[in-house]
Amino acid sequence: MSPAASPADDVRPDLEAADAALAERGPLRRCIATGRIADKAGLLRFVIAPAGQLVPDLQARLPGRGLYVGAERTALETAVKKRLFARAARRPVEVPDDLADRIEALVAARAIELIGLARRAGQAQVGYDQVAAWLKAGHAGLLVQAADGAPAGRARLAAMAAGRPGERVVLESLRASELAQAFGRDHVVHVVVAAGGLAGKLETELARLAGLRRVDQEARSA
Repeated sequence: MSPAASPADDVRPDLEAADAALAERGPLRRCIATGRIADKAGLLRFVIAPAGQLVPDLQARLPGRGLYVGAERTALETAVKKRLFARAARRPVEVPDDLADRIEALVAARAIELIGLARRAGQAQVGYDQVAAWLKAGHAGLLVQAADGAPAGRARLAAMAAGRPGERVVLESLRASELAQAFGRDHVVHVVVAAGGLAGKLETELARLAGLRRVDQEARSA
């Protein structure tokens, strides 16, 4: 006769699934501005130089204790205004008043660099017709469109991307002049990047950038 199942047996699979899901998210860190805990890959990392200056470490490569802030303009502005870097580091820290603007520029530059790397590796395509062809053929991993591009064309490609298997991610954090830098042009609205490591890194940077700038509001007011 088999023993009766206890209530704990019913909830154990759910707990195990939750633990597994948490482990898959990778290392977690707490934002010093909001107190929220998140995967550190989606946060902004900073370290303190020996002389006390705050140093951005967006690729998480610098030695030393890291201080983490959510990739949101409001979180950065709060950290500066309330002197939270010094409080977290327990020492005086030199922090520029325009930190949010500087980080936005750094993240945008990193995203443009990654698109340029994808182009040189043959993993990126530009232009409405070429991007549409990649989407139809299933070559696309990430659709990147300029936030200030013509709404109709952006909407058509976004719908096409969402209608494909796997629902390609659509990101619209960069401006047309910024996307153009990766291709040596003056104006680029539509870019597609093949699935892979570069697309994954680019998705992370563009998601950060979306929290650091208000491109939708800028596009509507242009």
